[in-house]
Amino acid sequence: MTFDVITIFPEFFGSILEHGLLKRAMASGHATIRLHDLRDYTDDRHRTVDDRPFGGGPGMVFKPEPIFRAVEALRSQVPEKSLPVILLSPQGRMLTQAVAEDLSHAERLVLICGRYEGVDERVAENLATDEISIGDFVLSGGELPAAVVMEATIRLLPGVLGNEESREQDSFSFPAGGEGRHGLLDCPHYTRPAEFRDWKVPEVLLSGNHEQIRLWRRRRALEKTWRCRPDLLAQFPLSEEDRRWLMSLKNAADGPVTDIG
Repeated sequence: MTFDVITIFPEFFGSILEHGLLKRAMASGHATIRLHDLRDYTDDRHRTVDDRPFGGGPGMVFKPEPIFRAVEALRSQVPEKSLPVILLSPQGRMLTQAVAEDLSHAERLVLICGRYEGVDERVAENLATDEISIGDFVLSGGELPAAVVMEATIRLLPGVLGNEESREQDSFSFPAGGEGRHGLLDCPHYTRPAEFRDWKVPEVLLSGNHEQIRLWRRRRALEKTWRCRPDLLAQFPLSEEDRRWLMSLKNAADGPVTDIG
């Protein structure tokens, strides 16, 4: 999978691409990330990429010409294929695990990193094929969101993580075959030592009883989702057992529920 990132700060991605998953994915050939300096697509000696907004107001707005030139140059490399172009924008649709899953099926993506007050609307209307936001907040530019989109997408590519089962156990994930948590938050995890500062690992995890462990993890994922992100349960295909467990949580809302029986 190839990412073409259009930005005025290509150096921003230096350390991000030199560590962790993105570095491993590029080294293994699973992903290619190419950085394009938007100023290289300007036509004046000052390499101007922005101007004042029509109608007045604060801030500066990215001009459309350099962005169109950059994207059209990339499209000319693959004229026989459609090239998805994503504008990172607070006005875009929210990035979710499902959106990342959809993006992971593309061979190539162009990511446009805005700055300042925003990007000329003609880019969104006539050039971008999608707008994506990483949350209901405003950042100074699209570089961080671009890095988030790449990380969320690349880790879903087959072979990147090495352990596909680990990926399917992530929060919000929809495991293959339609079984599992279907978008719930992940269950709690513990490792050695079994006791730390008088805090003990739940006995069921030490029991070796795989069915009881499965049930415990399922119920803890349901509980964490109910307490932290109840909105996710609206799209969750609850079994009768799940419904009984959630009802017991609601009936005992004044204290933690620890029984798994």
